[in-house]
Parts: sequence; structure tokens; C-alpha cells
Amino acid sequence: MKRFSTVEEARAYFVNDRFASTNGVQLDELTEDGCVCHVDLTDNCRNALGGVMGGIIFTLADFAFAVSSNNVHEGTVAIDVSIQFLSAAKGSRLTARSVCVKDGRTTCVYQVVVTDDTGRNVALFTGTGFKA
Repeated sequence: MKRFSTVEEARAYFVNDRFASTNGVQLDELTEDGCVCHVDLTDNCRNALGGVMGGIIFTLADFAFAVSSNNVHEGTVAIDVSIQFLSAAKGSRLTARSVCVKDGRTTCVYQVVVTDDTGRNVALFTGTGFKA
């Protein structure tokens, strides 16, 4: 059972996720078992070496996990997350695609793949949520 009837309804709810929204993370698509989000890479997303900061990659993936898990069950909170950085991000946009791996009675598991707009896999995020 989906919590949000439309992607617009989900966007209106998650505007309160101020850290993600302040950093430019946006929700693009919402499905029964996942979502698609993106962030446009600006100079504010760069580290001292000029590469994409790991924090913006994590924030994007974590936001996709939050949207997806809370679409299935209101009040889901993370109890364990991990991220593997696979490649340096190139291009001007990152996209996160989440998919539900397990939807149990009290917990859920989502995987999020982060890619850049050149088609490269940048990170793999796994999040376990507790349905509060």
C-alpha cells in the first residue's frame, strides 16, 4: 500500500527534509517499490581536490532510501546503512535509483544505485529501516 498518491504529494512532504532540499536533491519518480532522485552537481558539491564530495553522494542515496521506505510505511527510520563508493563521479548530475529488497513486518531493506550522467556507477548504498 502506497502512502503517497502522487509524486507531487511526496515532494510536498519531503520539502521538510531540509538538508537534502537545501543541497539540491530532488525527487523525480516514485513507484511501488522504489524511487528515482537526482542532484545537479555545482561547485558546492566539490571537495578540495575538485572531485564530487562523498557527502553529497551519501545524501542523495539516503534521501532515495527515505522516500522509498516512507512511501511503503509511514515513520520508517534508518537502523543501518552502508555505502560503497565505486567510481569517481563525472558529468554534471547524479541520479539515485532505489529498489526494495525486503519489506518485512517491522523492517525493510533497500538498495540504491547512484550513477552519474555519463552512465558510470558511482556508489551502492544499502539501507535497513525500522518501521516505527
